[in-house]
Amino acid sequence: MTDTPQKKKHILVVSQYFYPEAFRINDMCAEWVRRGYKITVLTGIPNYPYGRYFDGYGLFKKRRESYMGMNIIRIPLIARGKSAVGMCLNYISFVVSGWFWKCFTALKADMVFIFEVSPMTQALAGVWYARRRRIPCWIYVQDLWPENIEIVTGIHSPLVLRPIGRMVDSIYRRCDRIFATSPSFVRMIQQRVPGEEDKVSYWPQYAEEFYSPAQRPDARIPQDGRFRVIFTGNVGMAQGLDILPETAALLKASGTAAQFVIVGDGRGKAALEDKIKKLGAADMFLLIPRQRAEDIPALLVACDAAFVSFMNNPLFANTIPAKLQSYMACGMPVLACATGETERIVKEADCGVCSPIGDAAALAEAVRALMRDGRLEQYGINARKYFTAHYDKKMLLDRFDECVRAMDAAERGKNV
Repeated sequence: MTDTPQKKKHILVVSQYFYPEAFRINDMCAEWVRRGYKITVLTGIPNYPYGRYFDGYGLFKKRRESYMGMNIIRIPLIARGKSAVGMCLNYISFVVSGWFWKCFTALKADMVFIFEVSPMTQALAGVWYARRRRIPCWIYVQDLWPENIEIVTGIHSPLVLRPIGRMVDSIYRRCDRIFATSPSFVRMIQQRVPGEEDKVSYWPQYAEEFYSPAQRPDARIPQDGRFRVIFTGNVGMAQGLDILPETAALLKASGTAAQFVIVGDGRGKAALEDKIKKLGAADMFLLIPRQRAEDIPALLVACDAAFVSFMNNPLFANTIPAKLQSYMACGMPVLACATGETERIVKEADCGVCSPIGDAAALAEAVRALMRDGRLEQYGINARKYFTAHYDKKMLLDRFDECVRAMDAAERGKNV
């Protein structure tokens, strides 16, 4: 553990998603508490990814909560449901509630840290509060807007995207530090803050300590000699999993003893299941509902390779998916249907193979190539080694402490 700041700094963390929703910010906040920070979290009522409030939570239930030494404030929002309209209402309701909260709260934090996964609109509450209190505001960007909104909604009209772009520019201008999860994101954000490029920096995601090579495989996955490729996480449109049924059908037709294991739920799961049935490939899949993050390593070790993919969109070439770090932490060979940053890391780490996006025949051949490859074990060793060198949790959180100390030193210099 590194030296903690001399004063117990009070950080307001703004994240629309938080415990019991499974996001990495949960672990980050718990670690900050252990390092001596006082943490208050402003978040919504948990409803992701199911689209309904979690049991025990609601507009009038558990609006304030303590968790692992931090205080949680839950402001009202509308559950996202399963429709685009529901998602929009979910986004808007958090913004409206955040505006009222910043107007009337008596909370006195020393700085704001915004954990931004879509929607970017959630950042407004943090920016507004920081401006009112005249305190530093930092943001950790996981999803780029307005690019991401184009993909999710299919909206391309400048009448919609330009106002969103202006909102994003305003948020970036009002943040004192901007962290981004990939080098490509850094370059793209820097273009939106001319003259302030130095405040944008690369801060990759880490994987929690329980992501490590498991000793015992999960019994739900048979050990019958079939080559199994596993995907874990949200099953949505962005993940590009619609390539798998066609790939599975090709493998089946060639008599390849392989199977895809899908662990997770999401808005795209029903469509995926329909396509699997339509192509007669049900026996090529094992579908397991969403699991606790702590149970993922045992599922991974029961398989031969881990799959990461994206839909075909230029934005995703600039993205490093969080599951890639988790796979590598568990020492898994990686099968990637991706380009850009993901392809760069897989090749740089020499931890697996990459296949072109949208090419089912090429992906089927990549699976067969992995089955023949005598370096499968070495791929896993390389994955873990690369993870330790680049995505170690202590190393990355030490970097955060250094940034806080630098900020404090700069503030003291101003007062001399």
